[in-house]
Amino acid sequence: MKTIGLCSDHAGFEMKEFVKQILAERNIPSKDFGTYSTDSCDYPDYAHPLALAVEAGEVYPGIAICGSGNGISMTLNKHQHIRAALCWMEEISALARAHNDANILVMPGRFITKEEAVKILDAFLSTPYEGGRHQRRIDKIPVK
Repeated sequence: MKTIGLCSDHAGFEMKEFVKQILAERNIPSKDFGTYSTDSCDYPDYAHPLALAVEAGEVYPGIAICGSGNGISMTLNKHQHIRAALCWMEEISALARAHNDANILVMPGRFITKEEAVKILDAFLSTPYEGGRHQRRIDKIPVK
């Protein structure tokens, strides 16, 4: 498995650290793009480096966490080749992979439990992209 990229803001820091621990326990390599504490910070400062690394193939997939998941998701999706999916339950995570070929999982750190985060993470990492009819739609996402 390729190295997974991680990032968060201060509101997602504790959940990011938990996810990083889960990945380490499973011997899945990860690269942390920050933040590195609960001190107030701005999510774009960490989302942009993660998005660039995913686009460059340096890491795959990415996992990003902020309080609601919205701000960091909006930032990530400004990048042409990023399909960041805000997932707050297991089924949405699986569909984001299967139908949308999401390459960054976004979780709302303040609104899910650690147990839910593990289920969301597992669904994202274990669900393959279905391709087929979904590819036509994905091809229309980038602004040309």
